[in-house]
Amino acid sequence: MAVVEVSIIPIGTETPSLSRYVAECHRVLQKAEGVKYQLTPMNTILEGELDKILSLVRELHEVPFRAGVQRVVTSVKIDDRRDKHLTMQGKVKAVEEKLKSAF
Repeated sequence: MAVVEVSIIPIGTETPSLSRYVAECHRVLQKAEGVKYQLTPMNTILEGELDKILSLVRELHEVPFRAGVQRVVTSVKIDDRRDKHLTMQGKVKAVEEKLKSAF
């Protein structure tokens, strides 16, 4: 299981607002099976099997192009842990537990 951070940035849009592109990407995510996702103020976090996520990232990368954008920059950060089950919630919980104890 992998946790992946993805940011898809259309370049040269008509306005500085990008929320319409984010919304279109999330419409794609709503239809995706086997991948959990979480919208954050700066990016989207995906959780699932790495092959499925990478395929989905490719699909998301195409969203602004389909809307007429001529240039898109997509940034991907992958956390792929093989020694134990990795989830978005588990990563947050690990930090929260450490916050309860002394350093």
